[in-house]
Amino acid sequence: MNAKLLFYTLILGFLATACVSPPDDFPSIPEISFHGLSYIELDGASDSLKIAVKFRDAEGDLGLDPRAINPPFNEIEYLTDNNGNYITYSNRPEGAPSYNPLDWIIDPLINNEEIKDTLWVEYNPNYYNIFVKFFIKRGGNFTEFKWSDPPFYTTLDGRFPEILAGDNQQSIEGVIEYSMLSSGWRPIFRNDTIRIDVQIQDRALNRSNTVSTPNFTLNQIQVK
Repeated sequence: MNAKLLFYTLILGFLATACVSPPDDFPSIPEISFHGLSYIELDGASDSLKIAVKFRDAEGDLGLDPRAINPPFNEIEYLTDNNGNYITYSNRPEGAPSYNPLDWIIDPLINNEEIKDTLWVEYNPNYYNIFVKFFIKRGGNFTEFKWSDPPFYTTLDGRFPEILAGDNQQSIEGVIEYSMLSSGWRPIFRNDTIRIDVQIQDRALNRSNTVSTPNFTLNQIQVK
């Protein structure tokens, strides 16, 4: 399953502070609401599960430059022991996870130097700015479907690019469409009832409210 092949489309509307005073109800913390959901199966290509949310933000500091990889937007933290040494798989402490591609990285490049070993890592949630959680209905109840669990060891959180470049601050509203491409949607979920929870985050690390999609099956939202 190619779970990490993602892309974004931004449909935007702006309120320029030079012309319009920011409305009193435009929040400094991003505010989102559900806008749409669709599923498209493509011959010879990955299928698309797309969710759209409306957003409003007083400062317009939404989106990340692809070059934003330094703290607090770095992707990975390399764990160290009490002496400041990287924790390798061969000297992992009791309670460390067994090898999997989410918790361990083989021969990473750190400060332009390749470390010929397998290192214990943690992923920094602030690397992302859109966060999705999947819930699946089984036995009448919804439980979280965790992409970080085996056999997937991944995340469907992602990044969308800067909406306003630089430090230009102005109130902004619009729609973010977030498409998740995979050949595995149908084999995994089949006719199950699903719900997705979504949040976004601004560059000041303010997380929005959480919005939930309506309950759905792939057949119900499929575009033919």
